[in-house]
Amino acid sequence: MIGRLVLCMCVVSALLEVRVALAQSYPARTIRIIVPFSPGGASDTGARIIGQQLTERWGQQVIVENRPGAGGTIGTGIAAKAAPDGYTLLYGSSTELAVNPHLYPKLTYDTLRDFAPVALVSATPLLLVVHPSLPVRSTKELVVLAKGRPGEILYASSGNGATTHLGPEMFKQQAGINMKHIPYKGSAPAVVSVISGETQVAMMALPAVLPHVEAGRLRALGASGPKRAVAARQVPTLIEAGYPRMEIVIWNGVVVPSGTPQELVTKLTREMLSILSVASVQENFRAQGAELTPADARAFGAYIKSELARFAIIVKQSGARIDRPAADRRPDQRCGLFRKPHSGNHTPEVVELPGGDWPGPGSHQTGTG
Repeated sequence: MIGRLVLCMCVVSALLEVRVALAQSYPARTIRIIVPFSPGGASDTGARIIGQQLTERWGQQVIVENRPGAGGTIGTGIAAKAAPDGYTLLYGSSTELAVNPHLYPKLTYDTLRDFAPVALVSATPLLLVVHPSLPVRSTKELVVLAKGRPGEILYASSGNGATTHLGPEMFKQQAGINMKHIPYKGSAPAVVSVISGETQVAMMALPAVLPHVEAGRLRALGASGPKRAVAARQVPTLIEAGYPRMEIVIWNGVVVPSGTPQELVTKLTREMLSILSVASVQENFRAQGAELTPADARAFGAYIKSELARFAIIVKQSGARIDRPAADRRPDQRCGLFRKPHSGNHTPEVVELPGGDWPGPGSHQTGTG
């Protein structure tokens, strides 16, 4: 009996030594960070900022591998199936980790089962913007106008089920207004549609619209974060405007495949939090319109669970589906005209989603886990 006990202790001790040695020697080769979106976007930029810092600190090459498609599900699925050895990281976002599980009936990954959280990195608020010719200069005035012309104001989004779709639906329900949804194939055409007057309203990620606001091509009425954005302090939050539950952000964080040794996860978490404390890194993220919200693995894991639960209700209430085509033709409605779309063949899909009370984020605080 004593012999067996001694043997077990020796085995455990040997395993611990191996694990410690593994963490000390890591990384010994190239690391890849998978970004499930195209180059040039917010996720890609954030991953490259972090990858550069890791390369400089560890002396090992860190490459960013863009694997876009299907709303981020393709790249995320690839990361989920990667070897859990610490050499594949996913720079994930709320889209693929918290929203998509409720939109896609058959995903190749399960957020909680297939990934281990490393660190929450940043959160980007949406800006509620309108065409400058729309006679409103505040959220309150937009609500008054929309109530007087129910169903006549069009809002653009980057696609069905996107955060830029769910945000306006939350706002509609909380404000008690009816605007019609025009989904586009991405943020760029959606923003262009508002600038041109094809649609009148949008809630887009701050980096996508702030340059147009500053140039006078769009007017910002409110921000969807829990506090005013550093890059747009002049824009009040929608919470300030009287909608205390109107908080929705696009967050980013680092996860690894489940089964990655805890010693490596701990080392990665430590490095990520250290990187996010560097002044130049903070400035680089601010330049992209993102707010740093560093949180360790435990806090990030709790945050992912809370966001999955929150978006389950939000998506259900919105009626969002991923099998509807995005708008590819101009609606027969210009800003200020408020004509009802004709019944011909040139009107893009106009999705009027069901009503109902929206669940608010409650005590949810972005980035606190």
